[in-house]
Amino acid sequence: MTRSPFTHEDPAVLPLDRVSVFFDGQYSDPRLHHPEGVAVAADGSVWCGNAEGDIVRIDPRTGAIERLATTGGFTLGLAFEGDANLYVCDQKSAAVWRLHLSDRSLTRFTAPGIRIPNYPVVDPHRNCLYVSDSFGAGAAGPGVWRYDLSSGEGELWWREPMQFANGMALSEDGRTLYVVETFGRKVSRIEIGPDGLPAGIGVAAENLPGLPDGIALDERGDLFVSCYEPSRILRIDRSGRLDVYVEDPEAHLLCHPTNIAFDGKTLYAANLGRWHIASIETDTSAPPLAAMVGIHMKKGASS
Repeated sequence: MTRSPFTHEDPAVLPLDRVSVFFDGQYSDPRLHHPEGVAVAADGSVWCGNAEGDIVRIDPRTGAIERLATTGGFTLGLAFEGDANLYVCDQKSAAVWRLHLSDRSLTRFTAPGIRIPNYPVVDPHRNCLYVSDSFGAGAAGPGVWRYDLSSGEGELWWREPMQFANGMALSEDGRTLYVVETFGRKVSRIEIGPDGLPAGIGVAAENLPGLPDGIALDERGDLFVSCYEPSRILRIDRSGRLDVYVEDPEAHLLCHPTNIAFDGKTLYAANLGRWHIASIETDTSAPPLAAMVGIHMKKGASS
């Protein structure tokens, strides 16, 4: 594995005082026990999971936490289909579950096949769901699955080996799927052809200074990558320049951050090493993915 040129002493772009605890779930009911996934709903509420498979909603105005459903496993990545459904990756059942937001019913969405469903991305341009398959730690394997949102039918979409496919993000125009490869210490870029099939792969960033886990795009198209180890978030701008955006040398406010999600200027981070969701006051912004997906899907339905 190539060593990164970055060191622990490299200055971060943002001072650590721009990071705070958004919700402390150490003693809440339900407890926010080792959260990995985090997503922002169209109404601004923050949703996440825990190591018991709970799916919870946090009201940013009141600070109240509510358990909406549980898989009984380990909740990983989350993705909203506008204000209709929430897709939830679960490690224990090796499946993606769909939470119907209208009646809060939870049903299994995917059939057996995927090994470690880690992170889901809704593609409103093609009415489908991409899901990264981490395959196994220390064992490269495919890759990314794709499921039809209406029928639930799915197949292995990216079949080439990846080194622990993890967080993903879809470009605004829907032509590029960014995939984190944790143990490859890189972010790959899969181009999507007019037929919806992969049209080739490239490298968005490599030799990253840490083990990358989650990823998010801001409104300018810059990539933000959370590192599980060390506890830091990177920024990769459109020119390819990489900065350590913010980090926590003591792993207190940021403690093994996994998934990240924007809500305007706020970037939320799940901390797998602790019991809280952190909020970061950034120098950029992006609307919640749920709102963006909902807009695209309504446009498609009316066209």
